[in-house]
Amino acid sequence: MTPPPSRPPFKVLILCTGNSARSIIGEYLLRARGRGRFETFSAGAQPTGRVNPLALRVLRERYGIDAAGARSKSWDEFQAVKFDFVITVCDRARESCPLWPGQPVVGHWGSPDPAAVEGPEEVKYRAFVTVASEIARRVELFCAFSDGQLAAFRVADLNAIARAHSPAPAAGPGR
Repeated sequence: MTPPPSRPPFKVLILCTGNSARSIIGEYLLRARGRGRFETFSAGAQPTGRVNPLALRVLRERYGIDAAGARSKSWDEFQAVKFDFVITVCDRARESCPLWPGQPVVGHWGSPDPAAVEGPEEVKYRAFVTVASEIARRVELFCAFSDGQLAAFRVADLNAIARAHSPAPAAGPGR
């Protein structure tokens, strides 16, 4: 039996532009892997109004997570919420991220947009699997920190998770 948490769950908002893929994946992975330590939400600067079916498929098939209740929503819904952490997962959301009440730790875990991949369904699906895997590694590392460590987190700590778990740049000529 898991002992009750020593503090209320950390509130985490994961942001993207469309809130249809990466931020949804991050929200549901952190909710599942955090085992009650995190109250997770996702939103977008310009929500598409629909969750990409491939994001739902990857969560279900690769992680056993039912995200059928996910919805694409605007970050305006959360303007009055005091978050502990705000994590952007796309560059456009990072650049336009509003100020949040309560001075949360705001970090960036950028990933390529799998919804932008063109081609056959299986090619698109593989792109979603790759991005979900990258987000999952970051979530695992984030969850490995104790509550005390997370309470002392700074922006640099949150950003370091992304740097530690990003694919290495491709080697080019002369490297």
